[in-house]
Amino acid sequence: MTVRIAAAAYPITRPGNWDEYTANLRDWVRQGAETDAQLLIFPEYAALELVALLPAELHHDILGMRPALTPFVGRVVDLHRSLALEFGIAIVAGSLPVAAAGGFVNRAYVFGPGGAVGHQDKLMMTRFEAEEWNVQPGNGEVTLFTLGDLKFGVVICYDSEFPQLSRRLAEAGANLLVVPSFTETRRGYSRVRIGSMARALENGLYTVQAPLLADAPWSYALETAVGAAGVYAPADVDLPEDGVVAELGWNESGWLTADLNLAALTQVRGAGHVLNFRDRVAAQERPRLPQTLSLGQLQ
Repeated sequence: MTVRIAAAAYPITRPGNWDEYTANLRDWVRQGAETDAQLLIFPEYAALELVALLPAELHHDILGMRPALTPFVGRVVDLHRSLALEFGIAIVAGSLPVAAAGGFVNRAYVFGPGGAVGHQDKLMMTRFEAEEWNVQPGNGEVTLFTLGDLKFGVVICYDSEFPQLSRRLAEAGANLLVVPSFTETRRGYSRVRIGSMARALENGLYTVQAPLLADAPWSYALETAVGAAGVYAPADVDLPEDGVVAELGWNESGWLTADLNLAALTQVRGAGHVLNFRDRVAAQERPRLPQTLSLGQLQ
């Protein structure tokens, strides 16, 4: 079974009104659908370009923009749902701050081609989110989304740098991890890319990174975002030797498409050169607490 996905390296725009935002997003979904992909993935915080529609005094007000964006959330959901229905395609929408449990979470909504709507909240917050923006982690709920034989979870940016969430999803049956990202530097992008590749290796599945691109000095929340869209797999039988299925160039905007051979993952997990997913329990249980042995002083 082969499934085609498309990851957006999405450049932030500065819409002048809701209609401009709608037209741009529809054009992106149309172009994504024209690749014959069955799943489109937008980056972390892509919906923050809606900050442009707020009063100018809120463009750099990192706390004030959160409640000001709240009236747009329902409209964003309705718009993406209508686009998923119009083009008959599944969409992981660009995330945005959403009011929840007395605070705000970083939420990515997910839409099915027949109208189903779900979401995944980010669980691990960066220092910027926690210390400046006061965005809190989700409550721990994790969703495995199914689209025919494709089973995927959404692992938002910093979440990809920790194995626990991805492992829970893999053990639930995931064969793809979707990693929407927003990174300001090449170091940040590299951390998410390395995390994505590691999660693919240890869990015997595909990962796809969809980065935000931004040169937006008009908003402190956005300012600079860099990266490259990429699709990764375990470097094992019938899969790329370097684990890279496909990548766009550095800061190259557009859709990156890839055909995912799901049968190859079954081969890797059951008869690969190594069996990382099978051996995950032993790797967790075998090491004991470290002992210390002094080797003397450095010369």
